[in-house]
Amino acid sequence: MTLDSEYLRGSVAAVHSVLKHASCPENVFFHFIAAEFDPASPRVLTQLVRSTFPSLNFKVYIFREDTVINLISSSIRQALENPLNYARNYLGDILGRCVDRVIYLDSDLLVVDDIHKLWNISLSGSRVIGAPEYCHANFTKYFTDGFWSDPVLSRVFSSRKPCYFNTGVMVMDLVRWRQGNYRKRIENWMELQRKRRIYDLGSLPPFLLVFAGNVEAIDHRWNQHGLGGDNVRGSCRSLHPGPVSLLHWSGKGKPWVRLESKNPCPLDHLWEPYDLYKPLRHYNAAKFQALSSISGSTLMGFSSYLS
Repeated sequence: MTLDSEYLRGSVAAVHSVLKHASCPENVFFHFIAAEFDPASPRVLTQLVRSTFPSLNFKVYIFREDTVINLISSSIRQALENPLNYARNYLGDILGRCVDRVIYLDSDLLVVDDIHKLWNISLSGSRVIGAPEYCHANFTKYFTDGFWSDPVLSRVFSSRKPCYFNTGVMVMDLVRWRQGNYRKRIENWMELQRKRRIYDLGSLPPFLLVFAGNVEAIDHRWNQHGLGGDNVRGSCRSLHPGPVSLLHWSGKGKPWVRLESKNPCPLDHLWEPYDLYKPLRHYNAAKFQALSSISGSTLMGFSSYLS
């Protein structure tokens, strides 16, 4: 997972949900990627995670934003231009070679099932990633008319049957990722995007260009996405039909923001029990002074989670 001051409240809730529902929480190890120049600093974020989850197995890695900053193009929503959104492209380089498999999770979700079930999913053949696919979605909308009208570019999908998938929940084989140099494949498309606009949606389309049609299909229960509404209005949405193992507030609306503003959507109340944020009055102000820049100028504290 990524770890930053803006989405910290969501990250803490997500970790809480994983631990709460894991059959063996002591076997779960978290790799957090933090931006080098985050307002709260990676060191402070590390201290906060450790104080909130005293028994958590984790490590915080620093992501140098200059690795990707010159490859990022403007997006439909400014939040999608955050360099940390692209950290998933570099997991094979950031994490040690001994880390050969990970589950990547966004910060705006809850896991309400045993994470070991997701971990145990096999990636068949030479597949590098696994994720829920949504083949009913209009795949053409993720790329511009200029892309589809170019016979050379659109030919990338000629030998595949591409389906949309959400990159906020992925099982990733980092051995195959490194061997196939998939970071560079994604960067190549980002470089092309800087020269001629072929998509509008930030970090998702390069993943679709490289992987769509060659993804291990995981049950939809593992990404009930879109609960944050679309990327413009962030309107309320309901659950998709079927069982739920993971709730994902992808889109503009985030549950902690809507709850704080007293204008929540019905499903935001499912997120609320996992929220460990507590008002300042319950904490030693000096302990959290370094966090004063998080979420505006409001000082934050989190109650400690003891499994």
